[in-house]
Amino acid sequence: MPQLRIGLAQMNAVVGDIAGNLESALKWCAQAAESGCHLVVLPEMVLTGYPVEDLALRKSFQSFSKSAAEQLAHRLKAQGLGDLVVVFGYLDSIAETAKLGEPIGKPLNAAAVAFNGEIQARYFKHHLPNYGVFDEYRYFVPGTESTAIRVAGINIVLSICEDIWQEGGPVARVAGQDAGLLLVLNGSPFEVNKEDERFALVKARAIAANTSIAYVNLVGGQDELVFDGDSMVVSNTGELLSRAPMFSEGLLVTDLDLPSAALSDTLTDGTPIKVLSEWPVSPYAPTKGVIAQRPNDVELQYQA
Repeated sequence: MPQLRIGLAQMNAVVGDIAGNLESALKWCAQAAESGCHLVVLPEMVLTGYPVEDLALRKSFQSFSKSAAEQLAHRLKAQGLGDLVVVFGYLDSIAETAKLGEPIGKPLNAAAVAFNGEIQARYFKHHLPNYGVFDEYRYFVPGTESTAIRVAGINIVLSICEDIWQEGGPVARVAGQDAGLLLVLNGSPFEVNKEDERFALVKARAIAANTSIAYVNLVGGQDELVFDGDSMVVSNTGELLSRAPMFSEGLLVTDLDLPSAALSDTLTDGTPIKVLSEWPVSPYAPTKGVIAQRPNDVELQYQA
């Protein structure tokens, strides 16, 4: 089976500091390239920080975020990293007339795929949480389409945070779709015992979809929220392959053997595949994934 080395960049993004977050993203991408990664995944809304709340409705902020996404792609190529596939979260918007009952400017909680100096594909979050600490339905409009890319001869599908927590939607549709890997970008806040619930969920989704899952999360604090990281990679059989430390920035590097994609330009449900690289990478000696030790309950709450 084709090999793929992926990096999950567990970052502390600052809300509103788009320029600073862009520089931080470039730093982690460079580290991923130095580590031999073919693909690096950054968390949900990493260019803007999360949650942006009313900033999502400001046109200048939307424009700055979209411009930063393009800059990230251009600067990666300028730095000699154009052949690194980078998936990252940012704020997008739809330039359409306002409609009653929809947020002004139609903001989108988005993910982009940068490769060879350009944004090659985009994905818009389907499920907008509107409970507890979340009020995304107030600020965003939902996406409706799936997004698939092919990297090193492997089909990869994108999703964002709540999309994996809800039954149905883009994650459920991965089953039987000739996808070798599902990427999940997250801004998932800390709660007591959530790390156990999170792993159980990712494991169940991986088994149900019969695909490996790479789950990357933010770290750091924003107002009353704390993000604990706990990024992980789980195989299609539910085996935990690697897991990042909690509450600290870092790059989780994992080597995967994934199924070859069929020679088709669509998934079986008709979702178009953006082909970035058709041929497998040259064989190499993989390294064993690192699984960070979980803190005990007292230490966990103290770190939070």
